[in-house]
Amino acid sequence: MSDDAQRTPPAHAAVSAVSTEALHKAEEFIEAEEGAANKLRGALNGFVVAVAFVMSAFHLYTAYAIVPTQTLRPVHVGFVLFLCFLMFPLSPRFRHRVMWWDWLAAALAIGVVVYLIQGGDDFTDRNTSPDAWDIVFGVALIVLVLEAMRRTSGWIMPIITSCFIAYALMGPWLPAPWTHKGYEVGRLVGVMYMTLEGIYGVAVDVSSSLIILFTIFGAFLQYSGAGKFYIDFSFSAMGGKPTGAGRSVVLASFLLGGPSGSGVATTVTLGAVAYPMLAKVGYEKNAAGGLLAAGGLGAIISPPVLGAAAFLIAEFLKISYLDVLLMAVVPTLLYYLALFLMVEIDARKYGMGNVIFDKVDTVWHLTKHYWFHFLSLVSIVVFMMWGFSPVLSVFYATVVSFFTSFLRRDCALISYDLFQGKGALREHVFGSPFVKAMQGGSIGVLNVAATCAGAGIIVGVVTLTGLGLKFSSIVIDYAGGSLLLTAVFTSLVVWIVGLAVPVTASYIICAVIAAPALIKLGVPDFAAHMFIFYYAVLSEVSPPTALSPFAAAAITGGDPYKTTLQCWKYTVPAFLVPFMFVLAPEGQGLLLMGSAKALATADWWSIAQVTLTAAVGIAALAAGFQGWALKRTTLIERGMLLIAGFALVYPGALADAIGFGLVIAALAMQVMRKELRPA
Repeated sequence: MSDDAQRTPPAHAAVSAVSTEALHKAEEFIEAEEGAANKLRGALNGFVVAVAFVMSAFHLYTAYAIVPTQTLRPVHVGFVLFLCFLMFPLSPRFRHRVMWWDWLAAALAIGVVVYLIQGGDDFTDRNTSPDAWDIVFGVALIVLVLEAMRRTSGWIMPIITSCFIAYALMGPWLPAPWTHKGYEVGRLVGVMYMTLEGIYGVAVDVSSSLIILFTIFGAFLQYSGAGKFYIDFSFSAMGGKPTGAGRSVVLASFLLGGPSGSGVATTVTLGAVAYPMLAKVGYEKNAAGGLLAAGGLGAIISPPVLGAAAFLIAEFLKISYLDVLLMAVVPTLLYYLALFLMVEIDARKYGMGNVIFDKVDTVWHLTKHYWFHFLSLVSIVVFMMWGFSPVLSVFYATVVSFFTSFLRRDCALISYDLFQGKGALREHVFGSPFVKAMQGGSIGVLNVAATCAGAGIIVGVVTLTGLGLKFSSIVIDYAGGSLLLTAVFTSLVVWIVGLAVPVTASYIICAVIAAPALIKLGVPDFAAHMFIFYYAVLSEVSPPTALSPFAAAAITGGDPYKTTLQCWKYTVPAFLVPFMFVLAPEGQGLLLMGSAKALATADWWSIAQVTLTAAVGIAALAAGFQGWALKRTTLIERGMLLIAGFALVYPGALADAIGFGLVIAALAMQVMRKELRPA
């Protein structure tokens, strides 16, 4: 496990029931998402720690100081590339050491940035006709970004990015309707390297100003013991009933996922503690893994962090991040409603009995001593509601987390011994939780930042060639102008792209090539982007890159693909909800009309009505997929519930009437029918 897990291990004795081999295998899935980092030692490790610390300090400084955009973005990319080549090896054969070519690539990354910054305004002005050295450094940057993505995320994203580059270069030779005039290497380099439209575009802007600040904030929470507290609090609050084990997983995944924004990390962290408890109450291996992965998936859609893609939504739409959080509230509640319903049904379906767990402590005692961890969690939203920008809000929330950690000696980010003159200074510097948190904040952003830089190449090509408009026209033509079919085709495109690339990359690619199709048919831009975001999240549970279920299967010992199917069972009801807010205007009430300003004049009765309809639809789908409502369903009852769920998801008075009617009829049939033998 990571250093932070070693410092604040969950207090549950159940941890020991999960084998070291299983945890090691689960860690491999985290590495598949975040890259297999080197574990360096000695002076080299000290150097990397120092660079990562400086990187975090620099970005904390830029949160409140004025740093020109033309400087911030290249410096951010320079830091990211430099650390990527030192932290991630060329291949596993060279792991845990830094080779000469790694130093060469890292130095070249710095050279590319220095050349850009020294060029000043003249450098930017000649982007349409770059000179020879501009092209050399620009091509070098593109190659470095592709290699950094390969090292941190695998081959798929570099290959896709290379295909987009080839598309830009080979336009005249492509068949209609994909043909375009084509662009030379110099023109491509001018856009990608010499302007703020390519590599240094929107994605890197968000990475350099928001994402890294949230990873630093998450690291501060982690190293101050917030993660341990959230798990202990959930177990104490929910344990002891037949549904207590499942409820504990759902609540803990929300509390853990909010700060981390990482589905795989949340799944592994929680699974190591919760799986023995799930097994004890009667969950079989695949069902337990599916629930753990579904809980981890909630980390990407749960406020206040929502994963990196949420920051990009705010930037693409030019809206406040607080508005994005507002839009996510109802869908998040519906998602966790689906999970809680599934847990309730599990207790009846599997015949679970009351099992008493050893509680870590009483809820009151935990809250009395560690209440400040909740303060850290909600402070971001509070600061934004006070009028601070998202950047300043997360900066001050990090400051709050730092100072409140000293309220408890066991949570202090800087050891009390340092202030009392005890222990060696070197140990306090390199071993202090504060330094590790600063280091972890920078290291944690590397794979996302490298992906953002690569996605900038894709966005630049789409903008330069007009690919987004062409693609949207093709999708609409295939759909025959039907909004329903266009939404279905768009969801399939996002899902297919998500099979190969991470959530952030999937959202960026589809936001520029698929969202225009929905917007062209009258869907508001905020609804179209949230629709794409939710389907991009499916990449976490979609083979062959279903990292969260695969990691859960490694912990439970279940079959990876059966675990993935179980995860789909838990998550599918909630992921049909996005169709509600693109197929009809009233469905936008689920997004609270897209902004606080629009919400102020909205029809609250309409919002409550569509929310209730969605909740009943989710309940019907949950019962239908599980084959259990008030009691085990017959084939006819199950079919009625599934049809009702789909009807309630599809907006319209007739569909709603059919849906509610089928739900009432199915429940009435169950009440009137004699109880079947328990499972």
